[in-house]
Order: sequence, then C-alpha cells, then structure tokens
Amino acid sequence: MAYLLRTLWSDDGGQDIAEYAVMLAVILVLIVGTIRLIGTNANNVFSSAASSIQ
Repeated sequence: MAYLLRTLWSDDGGQDIAEYAVMLAVILVLIVGTIRLIGTNANNVFSSAASSIQ
C-alpha cells in the first residue's frame, strides 16, 4: 500500500495537462478581452464616421 501511494504521489504525468489547460484559459481570456476592446473601439469609429457623413 505504501509503495502504491509513493508511486501515485511521485507520478506527475497529469500535471502537464493541467498546466496546458491553465495556459489555454489565460490565452483565451486575453483573446476575448482584446476582441471585445477592438469591437467597442471599431463601433465608436464607425458611428463617428457615419454621423459625419450624414
């Protein structure tokens, strides 16, 4: 039983998957935030251009 617990404790194979999942989540948050920021700014620019044309 002690050998099994030591083996499970020292096995770090699943740790890589968790690290990649956290890294992917951070990247997705940055991408979504950037897209929302660009979308808001683009909307303001197009609204200004449309109002100046009229």
